[in-house]
Order: sequence, then structure tokens, then C-alpha cells
Amino acid sequence: MTTEDTVITRRDGRVGRILLNRPRALNALDLDMIRACAAILETWKTDPHVDAVVIEGAGDRAFCAGGDIRVLRDSQLHDRSIADQFFTEEYALNLTIATYPKPYIALIDGICMGGGIGMSVHGHYRVATEHAGFGMPETIIGFFPDIGGTFILPRLPGELGTYLGLTGLRVNGADAVHAGLATHYTPRARLPELSAALAQDGIAALAAFNEPLPAFSLAAHRAAIDHCFSAPDVPAIVARLIAEDGAWAKDALKALGHVSPSALFWTLRALRRGRDLTLQDALSAEFALTKTTMAHPDFVEGVRAMVVDKDRKPQWQPHSIDLVDPATIDALF
Repeated sequence: MTTEDTVITRRDGRVGRILLNRPRALNALDLDMIRACAAILETWKTDPHVDAVVIEGAGDRAFCAGGDIRVLRDSQLHDRSIADQFFTEEYALNLTIATYPKPYIALIDGICMGGGIGMSVHGHYRVATEHAGFGMPETIIGFFPDIGGTFILPRLPGELGTYLGLTGLRVNGADAVHAGLATHYTPRARLPELSAALAQDGIAALAAFNEPLPAFSLAAHRAAIDHCFSAPDVPAIVARLIAEDGAWAKDALKALGHVSPSALFWTLRALRRGRDLTLQDALSAEFALTKTTMAHPDFVEGVRAMVVDKDRKPQWQPHSIDLVDPATIDALF
């Protein structure tokens, strides 16, 4: 066993185990955690005793709530090179997971957002429980869905990815399987048994623990979601939502009303661009976009309001989508 402050790794039967061990911070990733995961994955690539990798989050509140955005905000304010190093190594880890030569199995219980999506959804198998909550809420902090989010989200059915990427709304574990973010559904009560079975039987154990899915909660709204979020720009999306008659549309409008107006514009453009990119190219494009979007006032202000001061009253610049200058958005790209 190798133990670090925030990551625990060990070989267990046929699998190598990674435990994200920062439960008080909802297992949010810092650079040391990223480096520890990258190093052990490199070691296990050629280890004949490791047939597969299993990754879990400590505690019952989160698999991984994302990256440590306080540090990224401080970096933007004082030393941008820290953020560049973080993103460089995080995105390299995302690509490693996506191209890993052995089965990579994420057991997702609790919150899975942002960087947690990058640590799980790029892998071969993603097991979600009824307590899992998948989300990419970056627009609420004046950012955009990165970690390959601009590659993942456009490849969900219809316009589900655009809907989730702009609003930042979460889906539960069963809905995540329906949407394609997860591959298997196993109740929390059976997760320890599944984890143990993986060590004994490898990926063959997954089938025995994959339970029937509850109905997709968004099924009745799929056509309307596709109609609204296929609109050509943010104002048109909002207009179509206003014309919709349904609680889901009101919830979407409410969510859009709380996020950075500018972030809606650059996120929509990044998602549309990501449809035609490989994952590697999407990650490269995202890295470039971190530099320009984080320099926009809304990132520092969004993290302040949501994470630092927690007053949840960001002062966006501008404060309305009607005031966002398309030329300003164009310059970010």
C-alpha cells in the first residue's frame, strides 16, 4: 500500500485500487492528487498482477466534487503559472484515463462534478448509485465545462449535453446511465460487495451487480430539450425556453439566470466546436480557453461568490445576456 495525504493506492486481488481520500473537501482534486493518480496509473500499465483499475471516493458525500478552484482563483490573481501547471497535468491525466490499456472502473457514489467527471467518465466503466449526482456547473463560477467536457457533452443524446453544460443542473445516477455519463447502475448498499467482487473476478463482476434502471426523469422532455438547446445562440435558447410550458423549462431558465451571462456564450461556442474535435484536440483547445476565460472578471468574481465568501451574489460583468458583446466572446477564441 502507498499512502499519501489525499490518495491511497494498493493492489487488491486482480485490481489496482485508487481511493480519492479528501472527504472533508468532497475529494476535490489538487495537483498532488493528480500527480499521485498519474504516477500509479503509469506503474500499473505494465504490472502483470493488475488486470484492471478501480477508483472510488472516500466518504459517502462525494466521488469527487471537481478541482480546487480556490487555488485556481488565487493563481489567476497572483501567479498564472500555477493554474497552467494544474491544467496541463489534469488534462494529461484525463487523456491517460481515456486511452488506458486496462479496464478502468469508477465507482461513483455521491457528488461527481467537474474534475470528478474527468476522473470517471473518460474511463471504460462508470458505475453510479442512486445517490450519485453528475454535473458540470462551471458556468456558475464564470468558467466552462473543461476536463474534456467540450468533447463529452456534445456526444450525449440530442442536446442533453448543451442543456447540462449551460444550466449546470445535475442528474442522478440512473439518469446518468440513460444519458451516457455512466454505464452501470448499482445501489449504494451493494457497492461494497461489487467492489470486493471486482478484486476477485475483474470486470466480469459488473454484470451481476447491474440493476434495472428506474425511468429516465427527462424522457418526457427530451424533444423539448432538443428543440430549445439546438437554437443558434444563447438569446434564442432563452426565447425558446420562455415559450415552453413546463416546470423543467422554468427550472432551466432559473438556472440560466444565476450563472455568468458571458460564460453561457463562451460555453455554447466551445460545446459546438467540440462536436468536431478529438478528445486530445478538445483538451488542447480547452487549455487555451482557460487562459482567456479566467482572465475575464467573471471567473474571479464567480469563485469569490460561490466558494470564497459564499454570499452567492456574484456581480457579473455584464449582468445580462442582452449586454454581452459578441466581439468580446469572439476574442476569447
